[in-house]
Amino acid sequence: MSKSLVRISEVIRRTGYSKAWIYRLMIQGKFPSSVKIGSRAIAFVESEVDEWINQRIEESRKEVA
Repeated sequence: MSKSLVRISEVIRRTGYSKAWIYRLMIQGKFPSSVKIGSRAIAFVESEVDEWINQRIEESRKEVA
């Protein structure tokens, strides 16, 4: 399985969350950790972000039923 990295701007677009909220969730252990890709740059493993999004969808569907 290949792993792709996505930058924070893409994570913000996909989740609808602000940068500050994403960092807060990371600190709480409720969002995938970032990967350092440079001295001042981070990215996220795309498959981990996708899995996190899918889990939120599943949880919301269970609450409705």
